[in-house]
Formats: sequence, structure tokens, C-alpha cells
Amino acid sequence: MARHKIWLSGGLIGLLLILLGVGFVLRPYTYRGTLIEPPLPMADFQLIDQHGADFRLSDLKGKLVLVFFGYTYCPDICPITLAEFKQIKENLAQQADKVRFLFITVDPQRDSPEVLAKHLQNFDPQFIGLTGPEEELARVWKQFGAYREIRQVEGSQNYLVDHTVRIYVLDAEQNLILTYSYDIGARILLEDIRHLLKGVR
Repeated sequence: MARHKIWLSGGLIGLLLILLGVGFVLRPYTYRGTLIEPPLPMADFQLIDQHGADFRLSDLKGKLVLVFFGYTYCPDICPITLAEFKQIKENLAQQADKVRFLFITVDPQRDSPEVLAKHLQNFDPQFIGLTGPEEELARVWKQFGAYREIRQVEGSQNYLVDHTVRIYVLDAEQNLILTYSYDIGARILLEDIRHLLKGVR
């Protein structure tokens, strides 16, 4: 009888462990960014890429898209974010073909296509840098809820641009689904991107 109880007890423990394991596997994935629910459809727009060619957001349909607003004269956050994008792309390896990285300027006065092209060479020339007339850019900034404000540097003719420093993620249907603070870190963002790519063919 004692042996039977031990066997029964062991069986129940084994069953409990199996159920816990199944529950862990089936538990929904938790993204570390701010989830947009329901996803927000992004209207198509047209800007100019770093090669001087017309670019439309719809050109990237079917791809996962990471978007960051910045400028080439940015002294800190922008180059850090682009370096993290480079790290993410390298770690995605073959899956990187399913992802596109957009760097949209908030400083069109200085960020010409040529300037963007030279800047992106320092990170990854396949990143897409976008500029254009300010009125066109303003519509894009507004659609994403991004802001920018020029701040003069005292005693200098140069200026800085205060701007939104979030990372925006669009799904393959070009819906805004996630946003991240700039300091989320490449490792965490990479984990989320890999999970999102399970739904991208």
C-alpha cells in the first residue's frame, strides 16, 4: 500500500510538472515595448531617400519596419540608436531580409540626401534615410506623434533639434504595433523582433 501511495504521489507530481510545462509554453509572449492596441494603420507617404530617389512607405509592405526620427548632427541618442539598429540587423542574420530600418530626419535644412548617405555609411548603407520638404516631413511626424523643436545654441550659429526619441515598429501590413524608449537596449529589442518575425513570411 505504501509503495502504491508513493507511485501515485510520484505520478501526480509528474503530471503537475507536465501541466506547468505546457502552461509555460502556451503562455502568451510579453513584449517589452508599449503595445498599440488596436494596431494603428499608417497612411502611405512619399519622401526622398539618401540616394535622391522617391520613397513610399508602401514600398516596404510585407516587411517589418523599425522607424526612428533623428538627425545627422545629433550628438548622442541618434548615433547610439543607429548603432543598436546595426547590432540588431547583424544578429538577425538571414532573417534580416524581413526587416527594414528607417531613419527619418527632423532637420531637413541640413540633412540632404547626400548628407544622409554619408552618415549612414558609418552604420549600414542599407538603412533607409529619408528627407524631403518640411511640409511633407511634418505630416509624417504628426502621423507618428513625433515632435521636433529647433533649439539655438547660445553664442553659436549652430543649433540642436529636440525631438522624439522613441523607436516605432510597423508590422507587415504597415500598422503601428509597438513603440520603445530609445534606451530599451538592442538585446531586448532583438528578442521582440525575433518573436514578431514568426508572423512574417
